[in-house]
Amino acid sequence: VTDNRSDLEDLHLYATPREQRFRRFASLEFEGQLYMTPYDFIQAVTSDEPKRKQEFYNAETDRENELNQILMETPPVWKGSSKLFRNLNEKGGVISYTEYLFLLCILTKPHAGFRIAFNMFDTDGNEMVDKKEFLVLQEIFRKKNEKREKRGDEEKRAMLRLQLYGYHTSTNSVLKTEGEDLVPRSYWDTLRRSTSQALFSDLAERADDISSSLSDTTLLVHFFGKKGKAELNFEDFYRFMDNLQTEVLEIEFLSYSNGMNTISEEDFAHILLRYTNVENTSSYLENMRCSIPEEKGITFDEFRSFFQFLNNLEDFTIAMQMYNFASRSIGQDEFKRAVYVATGVKLSPHLVNTVFKIFDVDRDDQLSYKEFIGIMKDRLNRGFR
Repeated sequence: VTDNRSDLEDLHLYATPREQRFRRFASLEFEGQLYMTPYDFIQAVTSDEPKRKQEFYNAETDRENELNQILMETPPVWKGSSKLFRNLNEKGGVISYTEYLFLLCILTKPHAGFRIAFNMFDTDGNEMVDKKEFLVLQEIFRKKNEKREKRGDEEKRAMLRLQLYGYHTSTNSVLKTEGEDLVPRSYWDTLRRSTSQALFSDLAERADDISSSLSDTTLLVHFFGKKGKAELNFEDFYRFMDNLQTEVLEIEFLSYSNGMNTISEEDFAHILLRYTNVENTSSYLENMRCSIPEEKGITFDEFRSFFQFLNNLEDFTIAMQMYNFASRSIGQDEFKRAVYVATGVKLSPHLVNTVFKIFDVDRDDQLSYKEFIGIMKDRLNRGFR
């Protein structure tokens, strides 16, 4: 265990919020690059702070052997499940910063977007994705990150890039396109807007260099096998993304259910208000307690359906804006109908009533655009909107 990390602590000053969170939860270091374990990732998306002390290791030969042994525990993609990360826990894999960003994207996107994501990686159109095609996202996310870097000590920023990506990068490398100063708002948008065949061709050329300089990770072994020769089809890709969403929701739900089949309406409110910009959450909780004096409980199916709807929030926002433009608030029946029309998700009457009691701060049994959409956008992106 190294004890010379104090000189790297000030790198937080040059890091974005996402980078800061990754650095705070990552517990493995290999050849200067930081990695998360599956346990670290689960903690990073469900907890405010790490639940254990970080321990970083030097990249000696025995450490490389240990890393290879860890990856031997990673199952193939066709053996994936909604307990994959919990089963891997500490000893089953490593996750790079780029993969951390990719996994965050998965958690916030609707199922309809999974096909789009797969087609983005499938640059040759053969309905299969190979390791080289998948590694293109390394360059896309890295270049996106360079645009967001804070100005300052170039040496410190270079050290930060080494920690996050495992190699030094040039700010004048690939992914230059016309109108580059128009920065998309999210990593998902970056991926979506960077899909021209010509661009992927340029990035694919660099993917060979990237592949030779990177260590294997949990996702690479899971998707493409221990030798990296397997190819990924859409069904397996879809199942992985759906399983990950389900697993994180199960973990959040179980942390409040205490072995029961339901969580309380108040616990549901606590989960919804986490990672939002709401300063006085107590007022929302008190509002709900007064409006729902008798606890009925929220089932996991109701809980999951709400977050499936939340991942379709952009489409629902259009419907809400129509009411907003007409200077109309929205009642519970209109809310249920708008959710179903915009997203195809059916929410139970009790769940809708609970949502209204949480966010209807003026208690007029109407939900305004301002009362709901802004807060939920923060929750959807887990504080990183």
